[in-house]
Amino acid sequence: MEFFSNIDRMIFSLCNHSLRNSLFDAVLPFVTDLNQHWYGLSLAVILWLLLLLRGRTPGRLAALLLIPTIAFSDQLNSSLLKYLIVRPRPCHALVDVHLLVNCGSGNSFPSSHAVNTFAAALVLAYFLPRWTWAFFSFAVIVAFSRVYVGVHYPSDVLAGSVIGLICGALVILIFRAVEQWWVSRRPQKGGSS
Repeated sequence: MEFFSNIDRMIFSLCNHSLRNSLFDAVLPFVTDLNQHWYGLSLAVILWLLLLLRGRTPGRLAALLLIPTIAFSDQLNSSLLKYLIVRPRPCHALVDVHLLVNCGSGNSFPSSHAVNTFAAALVLAYFLPRWTWAFFSFAVIVAFSRVYVGVHYPSDVLAGSVIGLICGALVILIFRAVEQWWVSRRPQKGGSS
C-alpha cells in the first residue's frame, strides 16, 4: 500500500509542481471552481435549457436524465463513499502544496468533481454521441484541475472517474430497462384490438 501511496504523491508532485505554468495557474482554478460561482452555474443552466428546449428527443432525454444522474452520483460519493474512506486532502496532509483554490474541509477520496463530471459525460455521450469527445475532454480537464490546484491526489480523481462512469452506466441501464418495459406495454400496430 505504501508503494502505491508513494506513486500517488509522486504524480501529485508532478502535476502540482513540475507542470506549473502561468496559463494553467490562470485557467485551471477557474475551471475547477465553475460550480462555485454564478457564471458557472448560469452557463450550466443555459446549456441544460438549450438541451431541453432545442435538443430534440435525444437532447431532451439527456437533459432530463442529468438530474437523477448528478443527484445519484453526488450523494453516493459525498454522503457515503467519502465517509467510508476518510482521507485528508493533500492541501491538509502535505506541506509543499501549490494551492490555488480554497482547500475545503471535506475528505479527499474519491473526488466528487470527477464522479459527477464523468457520470454526466457518459449520459450525455450516450444520447449525443457526436459530442462524446467534448464531454469527456471537459471531464478530464476538470479531473486534472483538481490535482493541479492542490486539492486532490491523482488516485482521488482516477477513482472518482471510474465511480462516475459506473453511476452513469447504471442510470443508462435503468433508462433502457424502463424504455423496453414501456415499449412492451404499447399495443402493436396491426394487432387485434
